[in-house]
Amino acid sequence: MSVEAKLKSLGLELPSSPAPAANYVPFVREGNLLFISGQVTFNAQGKLVYLGKLGRDFTAQEGYQAARLCALNCLAQAKAALGSLDHIRRVVRVGGFVNSAEDFIQQPEVINGVSDLMVELFGDSGRHARAAIGCNTLPRGVAVEVDMILAVQD
Repeated sequence: MSVEAKLKSLGLELPSSPAPAANYVPFVREGNLLFISGQVTFNAQGKLVYLGKLGRDFTAQEGYQAARLCALNCLAQAKAALGSLDHIRRVVRVGGFVNSAEDFIQQPEVINGVSDLMVELFGDSGRHARAAIGCNTLPRGVAVEVDMILAVQD
């Protein structure tokens, strides 16, 4: 089953790939690695959602959903770069950044939203190295930002 068919079977769809907000590119391919720039919580309508802090404005479970949305935006960039998600051979690394209230310590549970989705879509090839980092703020006040490194094939 193709990755996009798996997405559909999960009731998910890729948003349009968001344009960069500053002087950078949304992805860079170097050899068989695809580096996806940090993606935030744009919904399917291109609107930023999940604005605020985990532990103050959102629960860890809501953050999990926000992280999943960031992952979908990462995959949208991968599709723009590759033409098909089926060219992804492995998810190598995920960087997760969580806009955290001072006493919030559940960053790993939030970034599990990305990790769980990658395994659902890619099986063992979706298992990856990662970082789940708490931040005192993120761009535009979003709750979560995620970047990825993917191993790809032609």
